[in-house]
Amino acid sequence: MQCRSRALLVSLLAVASASPCKPRPASSTSASATTTPTLPLTGTGSELSAANSSLSLLKIAIGHGLQNYTCLNSSAAVKAPGALAVLYDVTDLYPGMSGSSLIADVFDALTTTLIWNQDIPLNLQNSEAANPGTPAVPNAMAESLYGAVVGSPFPSPAAALSLPTVLPASIPFLGHHYFDSAGSPTFDLSAAGLLGSMAKASDVTAPSTAEKGPLGTGAVDWLELKDNGRGISQGISQVFRVMTAGGVSETCNKVDAATGSVPYTAFYWFYG
Repeated sequence: MQCRSRALLVSLLAVASASPCKPRPASSTSASATTTPTLPLTGTGSELSAANSSLSLLKIAIGHGLQNYTCLNSSAAVKAPGALAVLYDVTDLYPGMSGSSLIADVFDALTTTLIWNQDIPLNLQNSEAANPGTPAVPNAMAESLYGAVVGSPFPSPAAALSLPTVLPASIPFLGHHYFDSAGSPTFDLSAAGLLGSMAKASDVTAPSTAEKGPLGTGAVDWLELKDNGRGISQGISQVFRVMTAGGVSETCNKVDAATGSVPYTAFYWFYG
């Protein structure tokens, strides 16, 4: 496993160095006395809006889980009713933020590193779907086999993220991402006492160089989400999903089921 991971990391660094993604110019929002984290750009010409200048960066998280999909029939368009993910706090790993910060190439490659080096951290209906395999031999299963346990998708107690080939210390658990009964994308950052009940504000296509994931279907869009006005959020006003890996569904004519799920990882930037 370590040999596989070290070889993968070397490959990831090469990919990250050639990636069109690059940081935005520094804004007036400061999360550190010495470093101002800046949202990445796709580098494709289509970009998300910058963070609201009146808000401050609260947390940077990396999420790992499933994008869920439904198909009415084989000729219908795929619908995406929700997602499930465990969130880990990588704020201090952002380059220049702390003594444990990563270099930029390694930080930017974390979503790719994570999708191939950690089992899906959810309670799955089929445990064999948890392991991603390797980039050379992915454990690509039918989308219908990736579903989480209904009513109890998140393991308890929550565990920190361990990537020993990249980091000497574990990455602390931050919270959960899910869609509530009203269909609102929700971010429960329980470890930080923050909650976001959001609605999508805009999206852009992920770069063509983005990691396609174990199913090889592609990386989901980058998103901007804003508070949905339901009065549920606590401290979170704006969320960005960036640097995505995996998560795209096949078309309904290829999905042999009414519902399916696809593994994904992403960075989430929280502002309030």
